[in-house]
Amino acid sequence: MTKKALISGITGQDGSYLAEHLLGLGYEVHGLVRRVALEAPQKRFGRISHLLDDLILHPASLESYPSIFHVISQHNFDECYHLAAQSFVAESFADGFSTLNTNINGTHYVLAALRELRPKCRFYFAGSSEMFGNADEVPQKETTSFQPRSPYGISKVAGFHLTKNYREAYGLFCVNGILFNHESPRRGFEFVTRKTTSAVAQIKLGLASELRIGNLEAKRDWGHARDYVSAMHLMLQQEKPDDYVIASGETHSVRELCELAFGVVDLDYRDYVKVDERYYRPAEVDLLVGDAAKARKVLGWKLRVSFAELIQEMVLSDLEAYSSTTVGALSTAEAAGLSGAKP
Repeated sequence: MTKKALISGITGQDGSYLAEHLLGLGYEVHGLVRRVALEAPQKRFGRISHLLDDLILHPASLESYPSIFHVISQHNFDECYHLAAQSFVAESFADGFSTLNTNINGTHYVLAALRELRPKCRFYFAGSSEMFGNADEVPQKETTSFQPRSPYGISKVAGFHLTKNYREAYGLFCVNGILFNHESPRRGFEFVTRKTTSAVAQIKLGLASELRIGNLEAKRDWGHARDYVSAMHLMLQQEKPDDYVIASGETHSVRELCELAFGVVDLDYRDYVKVDERYYRPAEVDLLVGDAAKARKVLGWKLRVSFAELIQEMVLSDLEAYSSTTVGALSTAEAAGLSGAKP
């Protein structure tokens, strides 16, 4: 029998890669999308445009329990991946109310509907390394205490405990994936990795002259989103529900990110990067690095794409995108000076 999976946040980076992964495994894949997205598919469905013929999309809002209840009542889902959230940390400082409301209530609505209608459906919650905040140990693992430093991190801690409570109080198969930073060419432009790689492409093609950025010394644990969504699926295939850290185990600074990205096109980042204090967080998290030993042992999960390979893929993808929209631009390989490079 074909398994049915529901993905909230299917139009995002993780949702699109997860949908690809599940379709490849023979799943029937459903997605929750805002009604406004259905009215403007060319703008809203960019990441899943190549999958639309194979997906079943349902209009619903994380702020509306009735809409979520209705969708779940219509289909007997085997698995539910709750990825949707206001996930940009800087925006959570600017608008903490909507971040907390959407992320906490949305998670609660999905869990409550599943408990009422589909108690056998397995549930995945997208946690975040931002839950650790100013962690009291390095690297961070499943037993590390949470000390969030942003409204976004606080909302994810609440979602984590909601998920755990539904598992322990009601016996639902609920898991938390504590994913460290994961990136790709599908990452939003507001995130530092994509902001950097898109700026590199524009500078190389003469479309921009500088990159303004915040704290160059902040360090993160970065991996490829494609690797991380496979871990989500593996968590829901286990005999017992549990929580897992998914991370590369390596840490890199924003300065290293810039140096590597500009290096892909043979430029020196110091000539183009300008530190701008407007992009500093009100409360910075200086060092996050995860220990995914449990996931490797129990799930058999492993990282396949290195940090350097990830950044090169992102830079070359952005070069291709900007080259194709620039009249008379050189080919991507010529513009990058990397005729033999592979993305």
